[in-house]
Amino acid sequence: MEVNTYNEKELLLSLAQGEDRAFASVFHHYRHRIYAIAFRLLGSASQAEDVVQDIFLKMWLKRGELHEISHFKAYLFTVTRNHIFTSLKLMARQQLAASELSATAVNEIKDAAIIHKEYEQILQRAIAQLSPQQELIYKLSKEEGLKRNEIADRLQLSPETIKVHLANAMRSIRAFCMARMDLNTFLIIMWLFY
Repeated sequence: MEVNTYNEKELLLSLAQGEDRAFASVFHHYRHRIYAIAFRLLGSASQAEDVVQDIFLKMWLKRGELHEISHFKAYLFTVTRNHIFTSLKLMARQQLAASELSATAVNEIKDAAIIHKEYEQILQRAIAQLSPQQELIYKLSKEEGLKRNEIADRLQLSPETIKVHLANAMRSIRAFCMARMDLNTFLIIMWLFY
């Protein structure tokens, strides 16, 4: 269809029949105006471009009904305004959710730090309750990161003896911690640190 002047009624009829050129003509006629409205309300070029694409996608999907609209320009700007307001509401909800999530995350981090500090205090008391041999083996293993064979070489003991002392130390520490912490906190700490 050759169109020298912009005749909206004819274009909308052609658009209802699925003609791409009619759609292109309507698109080029209104896209800058829709973009300007969206940019003014949203303050973002990329969001304004998204609005233009969304509005014309809606228009394409409803192309069969558009020729029945008597004031197409008013209809198009109403659809644009409603779409932008819906987008603004969504953005506000997302920002609120993000700030609530951030506040929750900060509280969880604080709670985790408090739990960790309590755990460290209880753990240090549990280690202090061990026999000197078990305490030394535990510290070499857990704090210095030495393997059983390395500890055995350093202390001139067999790897099996180190294994037994370490197992007894861990059992004693667990029992000490469980007696001083509630079960949920203990399970969280065991999951996080072991």
